Amino acid sequence: MSAWRERASRFLFPEDSGTWLTVLRIGLGVHVALYALSLRPDWNDLLSRSGSGLLGSALSEGILSEESPFIPRMGWFIDAGARLGVSESAVLTVTWICLLTAGGALAAGLFSRPAAILAWLLHLCAAKSGGFLNYGVDRFMTMGLFYLMLSPLPDRRSLDHRWRGQPLGDPELLGFFRRVLQVHLCAIYLFGGLDKSLGRGWWNGDNLWRALTRPPFDQIAPELLVRFKVLFPIAGIAIVVFETGYPVFIWLKKTRRLWLICIVGMHLGIGLMMGMHLFALVMIVLNAAAFGPAPRHTVAAEGLDDRAGGGLARGGLPASGSGVDSA
Repeated sequence: MSAWRERASRFLFPEDSGTWLTVLRIGLGVHVALYALSLRPDWNDLLSRSGSGLLGSALSEGILSEESPFIPRMGWFIDAGARLGVSESAVLTVTWICLLTAGGALAAGLFSRPAAILAWLLHLCAAKSGGFLNYGVDRFMTMGLFYLMLSPLPDRRSLDHRWRGQPLGDPELLGFFRRVLQVHLCAIYLFGGLDKSLGRGWWNGDNLWRALTRPPFDQIAPELLVRFKVLFPIAGIAIVVFETGYPVFIWLKKTRRLWLICIVGMHLGIGLMMGMHLFALVMIVLNAAAFGPAPRHTVAAEGLDDRAGGGLARGGLPASGSGVDSA
């Protein structure tokens, strides 16, 4: 029994260098900034209760109120501003500036935890208030920011550590949060792959055809797609295999790098061929943080024994910097 407990402890709390947290912080910081910049022209119209947008936020926030009064929404800030005599337009502009600033602070690693909390809250409010127009990127953004704000910040590459001198997190706690992210991604890909495998659309390529020809994702001319239609069933089956096999082959040392390359390539293809650049970016960031290899020179070159009383010096890093081989 004690042996099982020891194995479970090693699996759940592997000592980690924290390189994954640097990847997650910088990647999500850049993503948040790009997200804010991409929405700037329509920010007020999308989230205003009385704007000139097609839907605005009044209807979606009314539905949220029926579900629960505790779901975050932009209306909270608008109502608070109204009590202070601040116009709705000014409040929305300030929230946009705060979101952009939080993304920049995360990318630089300055005031990392407050920036992560602010980015998570403002993005969640924007996603909920504009609920009719959000899609997968918003869910994965919220998920990534949630992990980031709870993780043991700062990381070694952040300005919080290098400039402000804040101590680094415990190596085992870093390993635990990465492990939870790894398991979470495995569950997402497994159920996504199983769902795709149930119908015929992914086996015969029909779903790929519909995805690539449906506005606004029709980035490629239909004439070109018809020319390569023989590849659609092959690509559809490959996607099902990559996603369903992810929880198995991403853990095996011999296939981990290959599977990671395949998944990253799949998301790059989605971003380039369908114009879903932000979705592709957030998925690549999450995968790189969860299973990307850490530089082998990290421990020797940077002296990781200064964090948490030299915890890494006692146990060393897991193979490939991911901790999965120790399981």
